[in-house]
Formats: sequence, structure tokens, C-alpha cells
Amino acid sequence: MRLLLLLICLCFLNCKPAKSGLKNTASEKYIRQVHDTIGFTKYDWQLDSIYNRMGIKDVKNNLQWKAAICPHDDYKYAGRLYYESLRGINANTIILIGVAHRARNFNLQDKIIFGDFTHWKSPYGNLKVSPLNTEIMERLPQTSYVVHNDMQELEHSLEAIVPFLHRKNKKLEIIPILVPYLNFAMIDDSSSALSDVVSKILKEKKLQYGKDIAVVISNDAVHYGNEEWSGDLAPFGVDDEGTQKARALDKEIITNCLVNEITTEKIKTFTEYTVQKNDYKEYKWVWCGRYSVPFGLNFANKLNKAIFNKALNGKLIDYQSSIDHALIKVEDLGMGTTAIATQKHWVGYASLKYE
Repeated sequence: MRLLLLLICLCFLNCKPAKSGLKNTASEKYIRQVHDTIGFTKYDWQLDSIYNRMGIKDVKNNLQWKAAICPHDDYKYAGRLYYESLRGINANTIILIGVAHRARNFNLQDKIIFGDFTHWKSPYGNLKVSPLNTEIMERLPQTSYVVHNDMQELEHSLEAIVPFLHRKNKKLEIIPILVPYLNFAMIDDSSSALSDVVSKILKEKKLQYGKDIAVVISNDAVHYGNEEWSGDLAPFGVDDEGTQKARALDKEIITNCLVNEITTEKIKTFTEYTVQKNDYKEYKWVWCGRYSVPFGLNFANKLNKAIFNKALNGKLIDYQSSIDHALIKVEDLGMGTTAIATQKHWVGYASLKYE
């Protein structure tokens, strides 16, 4: 009996648990659970109710946008723009490019972040992670990425978008990628590596960009004000004039960097607006997508060039903020907000499509 107990103990000591618990076998589901149940929906009836309150009818369309930029703030503030941003994204496989808000907590930088979940929990059931997620990692240079399930579990920027996509396409599969601190050279190199891999996979599997696979980039625009932020984020002041100046700078960034024919130079200019020249880890103008937007757009554009030999063309769908329009009532749905919305604390949202 003692020998048997000794063997059992030795076996236990030699087991190596995964970072987020024991990893399931290939035949079992390994599910990324819902993290934010306040600003976003946990149940299908909640999002169905929000659609009803926005007056949106379920009408299918034949649009085949190749990429989009979508907000990720509370549905009460930005719900309409989620729908508008994703209206033309109808592919069955979506490469999601998200922010890594807590990258500093895990000392993550200079590499894009994958997970190895098999599914993500959604209000509409368990959403499958595409098998292409693994295939892409196997083909990418190992120096360009890291697998970090803890980071993907805590991050809300993709979780916010998933219910809107899954609601209209129950066959949806996703490839979630988070982008932590990267300087522009790293953004350019890693987006090139990813576009090379994905373009080859699409050609081999005879998949069409826009029809079968698309890219959605998560981003909130300026975070502005001097209350309940980490520091003073109101260089123009918090009166009407300051708010208008902040909105104007956001729109200048969009006009100069994110619309019409997309170029590497425009994307680099975006980083010059948003990131400090001498320290790429520090904000210059506070868009939380200061890495996800240039990486995601550079990747999506290079993918289009590799397949169609031309650049993407971007169009602004709308620009809003958390204080400039009528908000959606969600409190009676068991939801709420994760931050205040006043002239002293507001967030901008840019909705763009790429064809």
C-alpha cells in the first residue's frame, strides 16, 4: 500500500498544470468565460432587448466588408455603433484584433498574444475558436507571439464585440489576438508575418477575404477629462470649447490616418499622434487602441495587397462619444455602466469599415 501511495504522489508531482488550470484534452471544450457582466450582455435576451430598443430588425445583407474598427465601451454608451461597425462583417471566420489593457500586469510587450481556448462563452452559447488559430501559430515565427490565456481571460475589448457577431451568425468561428505594447517597427514586422501566414492559408484552403474571413479591430478613441481617470486627461479643458477641441483632434486623426486608401505611412502617422516618440509605452493622445488599430489595420491592409494586389479603402461610418447622443436604457436588464459619462469624463468612439 505504501508503495502504491508513493507512486501516486510521484505521478502527481510530475503533472504540469496549464497557466489557467488543467488543460483539457483535444476532445474536450476549453472555454473562455465571460468577464464583464455589467457593461456587456451575459444573456441572449439582454442583447435581443437592446436591439429592440435601438429599433433594429434582423435583416440579412450581402455585404462583405474585409475589416472594421469597432468600439468596446459599455453598450449603454456605444451600442448603436457596435451594430453599425459590424453590419457588413458577414464572414464565418473573424480574426479579432484587441487591446491588451492589462498587459503591464503580466509584463507582456513586443509580441502579439494568442490563447489556446477551444471556445468562448457567449450569450448565444459556446462560440468556437477556429482551428486556424492553432494553424496560424504553428506557422508564425515563435519570436513574434506568446500564448497567454490569463491575459485573454481578463481582457474585455474582444468580449464586447463577440455577442453582436455571434447573434447574427451562429456558425461563427473566431481567432482572438491581443496587441500589447509594440513600437511601429514591431507593428510593421509582426503584421507582415501574420499577413504572410494568413494569405497562404486562404489560398491553400480556397477561402475568400471578406466572404469567408474578415478582420475586426477593437478600439475606443480618446479618453478625455479630469475626473476618475488616472491623471488629468484634459489638455484643452473640460468646458464646451475643450470638448469640441478634443473631438476635432479625434476627427483629424481619423481623416489623416484611417480613411480612404490605406498606406503604411498613414498608419505610422497614427502612432505618431497617439504614442510618445521616445517611449512607445506611453500615451501621447489617449486612444486605447494605440496598438490594436495600427497593428490590425496594417495586417488587414497587407492581407488585401497580398491577395488582391491593392490597398484597402476606409470609410468613416460615424463618430460619437459617451456624452453626445441619447443613451440606451439597460438598467432594467440587469446591466449598467463601468464608468461615468460627463464632460469631465468621456470616451470617443470611431466606427469605420474597409473594403
